[in-house]
Amino acid sequence: MENQQFHTLLNAIENKEAVLGVVGLGYVGLPLAVEMVNQGFTVIGIDLDASKVDSIYNGDSYIHDISSDELKKVMQSGRFQPTTDYSMLRVIDALSICVPTPLSENQDPDTSYIETVVDQIKLHMKPGMLITLESTTYPGTTEELIEQELDKIGHEAGKDYFLCFSPERVDPSNGRFTTFNTPKVIGGTTEACLKLGTALYSKYVETVVPVSSPKVAEMSKLLENTFRSVNIAFVNEMAMMCDRMGIDIWEVIDAAATKPFGFMPFYPGPGIGGHCIPLDPMYLSWKAKGFRFYSKFIELAQSTNDNMPYYVLNKTSTILNEYAKSVRKSNILLLGMSYKPNIADLRESPGLEVYELFKESGANVNYYDPHAESFKDKHGVTVHSQAFNLEQFKTYDCIVLITNHSDLPYYDIAELGVPILDTRNAFRTYNHSHIYKIGHSVQHPVLEPSEAVLV
Repeated sequence: MENQQFHTLLNAIENKEAVLGVVGLGYVGLPLAVEMVNQGFTVIGIDLDASKVDSIYNGDSYIHDISSDELKKVMQSGRFQPTTDYSMLRVIDALSICVPTPLSENQDPDTSYIETVVDQIKLHMKPGMLITLESTTYPGTTEELIEQELDKIGHEAGKDYFLCFSPERVDPSNGRFTTFNTPKVIGGTTEACLKLGTALYSKYVETVVPVSSPKVAEMSKLLENTFRSVNIAFVNEMAMMCDRMGIDIWEVIDAAATKPFGFMPFYPGPGIGGHCIPLDPMYLSWKAKGFRFYSKFIELAQSTNDNMPYYVLNKTSTILNEYAKSVRKSNILLLGMSYKPNIADLRESPGLEVYELFKESGANVNYYDPHAESFKDKHGVTVHSQAFNLEQFKTYDCIVLITNHSDLPYYDIAELGVPILDTRNAFRTYNHSHIYKIGHSVQHPVLEPSEAVLV
């Protein structure tokens, strides 16, 4: 049902007179806000982290996909106002919620960030507001945590306000797909909600894909990332199988990928990281249990991927044994720590788990990453990246490549002669006997007489 508030907001959207809001100025929210401003809208960004707000005002970007120069131009436009003040909701016509949805220690969904935003919406919502949840979550969240909560205080979706779900599809450091040209799925709680949501997103996203309900939109996001999780787990298992059988998994994948139909290459690694793949399938698995449905694929994939850091530890131990050494008291350098190449993002990086496993095994472990300067270990202690120093790197007993950054000097590192475990096939063009990789059995090194150990 379309009322006067619907037509007023639709007209404001079409004329780019609507004031837009983004809650959560992180990897999803900040690029979204910048795109909104670039397309001519006035935007209010809300984040409780005052340091982020200060950085934005100073034109200092903390997000890889938004340069500081681009951020400065956005601020100079006068149409972007970052703040920590939720009362600004009173002047926002259309709000996008982009807050984190982590897992609890028990691997259950933690929706506390969404609930906090909803509490503030209850206090400050402008009548006729369009609310769109973008945070990845389980099917039913939009209705259960937003619609039902606003119903309790007398606000009816599609009449007093408008409600949609549109899952974020951010891929940090992807130079091809951005906020603008990545198709956007959206579902509304009513027909009027969907019309407004589609009209709004069409103003700053090239392709909008309407679906019949928020649940379908929520489920589509979980299907996308569960698909990736299951296929990564499958190829990780194949890597461990090939290791046992003495077959090179990387060569196998390259051969299979020549088939022009019916095959999509996935690649093994030290584990899975980022804000989506390690978390999203567990949201779906948790929700499914409420319907007495138990997803064996999700649980098995999660278990397989979670086991990869242990496989890296065991593989390193096997390599060190070839040099008559053990992990305990060995000096080990982890090369790269972020969860994917060429960014500083450490969220859920498997390298963090690998680091802890080596420490627990008694190794002296450091890391070098040209992008990620530091992280906090499980005890809260800040661990800093080593400075780049090839002479220092030569003193390590083993180097384990975690992240295949494009700016790492692979030739120089290969020439050090230090045993290397390559978890990403980054050293594939180097045929040195001291370079090993996951998914392929360890070949006994040829020791020089001076290196031989007498027993």
